[in-house]
Amino acid sequence: MLYSTVPVAAKRSTFRERLASGELLRLPGAFNPLSARLIQERGFEGVYVSGAVLSADLGLPDIGLTTLTEVAGRTRQIARVTDLPVLVDADTGFGEPMNVARTVQELEDAGVAGLHIEDQVNPKRCGHLDGKEVVGLDLAVRRIRAAADGRRDPNLLIMARTDVRGVSGLADAVDRARALVDAGADAIFPEAMATLAEFEAVRAAVDVPILANMTEFGKSELFTVDALRDVGVNVVIWPVSLLRLAMGAALRGLETLEADGALTSRLGEMQHRADLYDLLDYQAYSRFDEDVFTFTVTRD
Repeated sequence: MLYSTVPVAAKRSTFRERLASGELLRLPGAFNPLSARLIQERGFEGVYVSGAVLSADLGLPDIGLTTLTEVAGRTRQIARVTDLPVLVDADTGFGEPMNVARTVQELEDAGVAGLHIEDQVNPKRCGHLDGKEVVGLDLAVRRIRAAADGRRDPNLLIMARTDVRGVSGLADAVDRARALVDAGADAIFPEAMATLAEFEAVRAAVDVPILANMTEFGKSELFTVDALRDVGVNVVIWPVSLLRLAMGAALRGLETLEADGALTSRLGEMQHRADLYDLLDYQAYSRFDEDVFTFTVTRD
């Protein structure tokens, strides 16, 4: 009922412990607080908050137009409704190293278990598009050092994302991953890996957890969880998948409404009112006000 009763510190320590165990953690991307609650109900190990989803939610492209305030606000709404650890996309840190430190503290206050900072130039773009650029190694390292120095809770996970693979190749990406770990990164997000062997190369190069981004229509093949586990990946995200599914369903619904004038034929595809009320835990609210939950919803 209302918000999660699990303290943020416990979410962070649990996230750290599970990563240290070597198991693979699955973090589907939530596009709103309700979808985060559904991710928890279905038994996943964490929730991811994508910068691409947050910008799309505002009707904007993923090119660095969102602000720290917008990202922190939406992330707080998502993190507070779930008992699961939340990992958030902090883009390039919303500025230079001092801004990165403030970004870390704002997102720490928003209740996340971890965040990742990338090495693209501003304005950034989706990591699976051509033409992206990365900053020099010195600035990339300074961003991660600032992030590590800025956190107040030592259990807050600082993950470094590198987009070098799509700019100058795998060897340079591996070298940069090592440098970012030396700078203080607790985990590495090697963006746009093309093969399982490339993930395996990053795994062999660093002694911290690594993340695989299984975004659709991108540079990476959509590898299974089992295949990624076999090459040593520790975290898998599907950042935009639920939004894409939801928007696809919304489009088909609107097409049916245009054609038929009613959505009767789509009822079987909808979340039933009873399931929604169960997800919202309507009944629990009656402990505070007996007039709240005075109805029965049938599935007929």
